[in-house]
Amino acid sequence: MSAGTIDAIGNTDGTGGDRDRGSGGSGATAPAEGWALRADGLAFAYAGGTPTFTGISLGVRPREIVALLGGSGCGKSTLLRVLAGLQPPSAGSVQFLGAPLTEPSPRSALVFQQASLLPWLNVAANVGFGLDFARQPKITRQEHGRRVHDAIAAVGLAGSEKRYPAALSGGMAQRVALARALARQPALLFADEPFSALDAITRAEMQTLLVDVVHRWHTAALLVTHDIDEAILVADRIVLMGGRPGAIVREWRVDLPRPRLADGAGVAALRLDILAALQGLRTITTTTTESIA
Repeated sequence: MSAGTIDAIGNTDGTGGDRDRGSGGSGATAPAEGWALRADGLAFAYAGGTPTFTGISLGVRPREIVALLGGSGCGKSTLLRVLAGLQPPSAGSVQFLGAPLTEPSPRSALVFQQASLLPWLNVAANVGFGLDFARQPKITRQEHGRRVHDAIAAVGLAGSEKRYPAALSGGMAQRVALARALARQPALLFADEPFSALDAITRAEMQTLLVDVVHRWHTAALLVTHDIDEAILVADRIVLMGGRPGAIVREWRVDLPRPRLADGAGVAALRLDILAALQGLRTITTTTTESIA
């Protein structure tokens, strides 16, 4: 395992672990008011399969960036799909903007690891794609054009509106994908490891851009990642998920000033604390396995 990346995490004891509340931390008993997204008691299992995750309760506040951190196989991407309304939970409930969520909301948007741009459409058309779908709020042609223009400018691609995906670098393509999400003016942005396929320099640029656009556009974001450093540099709060079935085992409120790298000691201390929590998971796994044997 590299120092800043989590590999597969073993089982936990199923208790949900400890949480560092801090100021503004999320707790299972917090009231629904004041949350952009709130989930309580979520569980999910595919038909005939073992549970992917159980007992998940978490929330995202307006204008907050929450990093859902975890290793491969702990169920974090499946959890994001359930929270976004793409898959129904086996148990529990999700509320988005104060109302029960049973299907994807036009007030949310998703960004995935692959940009998934349509190759026959230029940048402007890709960014505006979907704004006129039936489930989207009706807007005028002028509003459509304004949203596309503003979103492209926000991700630093002004002047590239007529370029096609084949002429874009990986970083530029991911900027287009982010602009496409912003054009919907979402209250919450779901991002599933959107920068993991990029080189280190481009990834750092996109992490900075994500923080910038979330703050300037007054949206919130739930970022799924397996990269400890990305979580620390981007998030206002880090939620650690682990085990099989997956569960939330700990939370951290990141009160470090931005840019985060300016506080090297604070970043290092938090990083070590997260690594210690991961080591604790592995210790539990080993003890449980030996007990069973």
